[in-house]
Amino acid sequence: MKTSVIIIALLVAGLLFMQFAWRTPSANQGDKADFAKKVNLALRRTAHHLLIEKGDSTSRIPAVQHPTATTFLVRLEHPFDYGRLPTILQQSLAVHQIKDNYDVAVLDCTNGELQLGYNFLDVTEKKEVPCGGRDQKRGCYTLQLTFNTPVSTQPKAASIWWAWAVGLLLFGGAYAVWQKSDRKTNSALPTETTANESGHLISVGQLSFNTTNQSVNVAGTMHPLTYREAKLLHLFVRHPNQLLTRDFILKSVWEDEGIIVGRSADVFVSRLRKLLQPDPTLRIVAVHGVGYRLEVIS
Repeated sequence: MKTSVIIIALLVAGLLFMQFAWRTPSANQGDKADFAKKVNLALRRTAHHLLIEKGDSTSRIPAVQHPTATTFLVRLEHPFDYGRLPTILQQSLAVHQIKDNYDVAVLDCTNGELQLGYNFLDVTEKKEVPCGGRDQKRGCYTLQLTFNTPVSTQPKAASIWWAWAVGLLLFGGAYAVWQKSDRKTNSALPTETTANESGHLISVGQLSFNTTNQSVNVAGTMHPLTYREAKLLHLFVRHPNQLLTRDFILKSVWEDEGIIVGRSADVFVSRLRKLLQPDPTLRIVAVHGVGYRLEVIS
């Protein structure tokens, strides 16, 4: 009963941990959503300040587009100062703690052609961006920001894999407890017996077995027993009317010899049968292909 309770408790705990892990969004998914949100805010901040510097504080800034995991677009309906773009964009990314390698492209809204662009190293190391100071035609532009580092390599939050690991460990513990219990069940048959035990004497039917001096009295006749005979008889009288498998008998009686010969059980069972013949209430019955049973006839 106690073992069953332990197994059930471990299984339930394992299921709860694995359910928690299953329902908890992965750290990578959370990172992606958080990263996209930060880039969105940084681009909107950039667009806002570019328009402000041109004296435009009322025009609507369209929603930031996110066509791929690493690409972000924002459309600017009015001209802006390209020379100010690198500084403002870099400041906006720094505000949101984005430090990844990126490319900037200024596209024509009408045909998507590249008009201007640079890499973040031009800003952080060379301190000068290509095409800076050149004439810029009036019109609509799309500001495209592309990150060269896969989003999956962004810093990750605490992983929930520990929950899976704990759940699997609990399942493993339940299995180990079950295996141990199963081995005990198979290797130790119930020892409840109808035999009368008094000190070193065990009585079954007309048999009185002395475990100390390895002798048996059957129907008034005393017989000395060898070590293996006494061990085998002791096994039978402690499990009357119970089927003992050959493997269990060999393991219980001959395992200490190191080498077990299946024929040994048959030879010693035959000897005990002869000793028990005078007692009509006892007989050792063979169950073909399984083992033997000491039948006690009331």
